[in-house]
Amino acid sequence: MTDTEPPAHDAIVLAGGAARRLGGADKPSVRVGGRPLLGRVLTACAGARNTVVVAAPRPTSRPVRWTREDPPGGGPVAALDAGLRHTTADRVVVLSADLPFLEEATVERLLTALHTSGTDAALLTDADGRDQPLVAAYRTAPLRRALSALAEEGDGPGLTGLPLRRLTAALDLTRVPDPLASFDCDTWDDIADARARIREHGHVLDEWISAVKDELGIDLDVDTGVLLDLARDAAHGVARPAAPLTTFLVGYAAAQGKGGPEAVAEAARKAAALALRWEEEANAAEQPTPGKPAPDPGPGR
Repeated sequence: MTDTEPPAHDAIVLAGGAARRLGGADKPSVRVGGRPLLGRVLTACAGARNTVVVAAPRPTSRPVRWTREDPPGGGPVAALDAGLRHTTADRVVVLSADLPFLEEATVERLLTALHTSGTDAALLTDADGRDQPLVAAYRTAPLRRALSALAEEGDGPGLTGLPLRRLTAALDLTRVPDPLASFDCDTWDDIADARARIREHGHVLDEWISAVKDELGIDLDVDTGVLLDLARDAAHGVARPAAPLTTFLVGYAAAQGKGGPEAVAEAARKAAALALRWEEEANAAEQPTPGKPAPDPGPGR
């Protein structure tokens, strides 16, 4: 690890809320862009060494460890404490499970801000400048101390029901503005807004590719530009139906070779070159051969 590279980290995802404003629906399973909200958040924190989800277990696209606060439904501070008990890294990313626009780059930005600032935590702020302590990176030592202090001074049973602002008030914070990544889904109107924005914010292809990868259970960086160029060359140089068939065969060839993005790029290069050769032959066939008369068009032509 270099001086500028953040240390290893764990992740805690809080996914056990009651979702009262959604009528009690299972919010982590609600789909945006064809993917469950929880799945989207788990993809964003894929760089974590270990991921703990505080909720009742359910199928997920990535391996996680499950736990619950005691009693269940004890609120975000109690849930965070329950998740923290299963982490060992010096840094931990804490996320709610209802963040449709969270990306891995945002998580990395939070970790970098924490690493370079020397503060106890780095958290996002939303469009109104409000702190979002459930989209944040924390140093685990001061976080554990703050949780222990809260448990000792509370009037009720432990950490149950305590607001997150009581926790963050005891920590030295760095704030990172990001109105999009901090957008969370509390109501059905929020869900509808997120579903619409998925198709409006200019990344619909990236969203679709991510959804397909999650659905198929594959983890591969896809250079969409290379594949789109290949599809164009196949459609133009051969025939329009050749575009999807060629990209499928390129993917199959890369999988047969158990390769990663480099194998896809190499297979795409070969197929694109082949499509260009087809186009050159077609163009040559349309040109008259030197010294050979052009075909007779026939009577009345």
